[in-house]
Amino acid sequence: MEYEITAREFASKTGQDGSAEERPILLDVRESWEHETACLDGSLHIPMGEIPARANLELDPDAHIVVMCHHGVRSMSVTVWLRNQGFDRVQSLAGGIDAWSCMVDRSVPRY
Repeated sequence: MEYEITAREFASKTGQDGSAEERPILLDVRESWEHETACLDGSLHIPMGEIPARANLELDPDAHIVVMCHHGVRSMSVTVWLRNQGFDRVQSLAGGIDAWSCMVDRSVPRY
């Protein structure tokens, strides 16, 4: 599995483009103020700094998890960390919520 998934690929897996495959868990690792500013429905919000303490308690290591941040830098760091912890089906949303807003759903606020 690739380390990154594009906004359009993720949209196809969530049914946002009209199709529906396996629905991955969307893990939002942004800070609370960012999540309050703009978020995607159904996302699980765990700020990046809380991932080490909460990952094994709240995430299924066998699940397909897509990690999202603002532009994709923090989400890639979390993706690599989770993969090193045995979460083999984790991907980073390339370009983050900003790419989602530009490519998939313009109603999601940009900041």
